[in-house]
Amino acid sequence: MRPVFVIACIGLLALSESANAQICRPVEQRSGNAVGCWIIAHQPLGQFTQPQTFWHLDTYPTLAIAEQAKGPHGTVVKSLDKIWLLSIEDRDWRAPAGGEHLAEIGPLVINAGENYSAQYMEAVFDPGMTAPEHRHSGPEAWYTLAGETCLETPDGMQVGKAGSHHVIVPAGPPMHLTATGTVQRKALVLILHDSGKPPTTPEREWKPKGLCKG
Repeated sequence: MRPVFVIACIGLLALSESANAQICRPVEQRSGNAVGCWIIAHQPLGQFTQPQTFWHLDTYPTLAIAEQAKGPHGTVVKSLDKIWLLSIEDRDWRAPAGGEHLAEIGPLVINAGENYSAQYMEAVFDPGMTAPEHRHSGPEAWYTLAGETCLETPDGMQVGKAGSHHVIVPAGPPMHLTATGTVQRKALVLILHDSGKPPTTPEREWKPKGLCKG
């Protein structure tokens, strides 16, 4: 794991005052099926020529087939009982045959000509769990498989639910996340961040208004 991720995790850990608040840790630190936020992959992607891109999510029956289908902007992970090919590509891009295309999430607004990296996470939160206030150095997006999550920023709140619209947050604003509803939240999360900056930094000045109720 690169030093920037260590710094970001330590900062968020220091900020977390409640046992209910979750930070994202490397998946190697996970014990069994523990709930929380787990970093499952990180991939440098290089530069993009356009000011926006999309996150494509495909599932495949085996790791070998998914690896064969992977392109230069693709990452293969095993998460939430599925084998995923996660790709950052144009809207109309499609993965090779052999899998199931579940979604393309975007547009994700970026700065053309700058280097980006993709950090992927698996989030499993029981209702009422939160994440401490933080910011990202690039857009964040969620693909929710179960449950719901409420995200508060200075602009208000938005809720991501399984089978509903996908949550996208641009780079920069502070945010506070709460798992809402009555069932366990399960989601894949992308932070498409500036490669020269930590994907996540703690926020120490902005405080949420409590718009999201667990």
